[in-house]
Amino acid sequence: MPRLDFEADLDTISASGIEGDGSNDIRAASVRRRSRQHSAVTNGKRLFVDGGDGRGPWARRLRDVIALHVADQGGIDAISEAKCSLIRRAGALTVELERIEAKFATSTAGENDFGAYVTGTNSLRRVLEAIGLDRVARNVTPDLRTYLAEPAP
Repeated sequence: MPRLDFEADLDTISASGIEGDGSNDIRAASVRRRSRQHSAVTNGKRLFVDGGDGRGPWARRLRDVIALHVADQGGIDAISEAKCSLIRRAGALTVELERIEAKFATSTAGENDFGAYVTGTNSLRRVLEAIGLDRVARNVTPDLRTYLAEPAP
């Protein structure tokens, strides 16, 4: 079977038509698609598929929380697409819980806010457990060539 090239249209081929090392062939092949074939969300140009322009305080905080969780997991190259999706959900839950906490702090919380807060907190805990609560250290050790090229202190 021929290996898929950068120009391949993955929508017209089956998973069995993808050849590779067997580790994560479909994801690796989808990464090779041209960026204009991805959605704006996948390309990172938009935060949401529909609605919201991503510039409001809620969306900005969501983007920050997602970035923090991704960093905790060792960076974008160290996480799977499934873990990325869970991190996005954890970010949304975190921002909503912070919004409810602000209501508690200003005494504007309604009678349903406490139940939503408890439910959201439990949901967030479960999502974070699925992601992995431990921080993953990123390898920042330079390779030997880079290390030797640096001037001595």
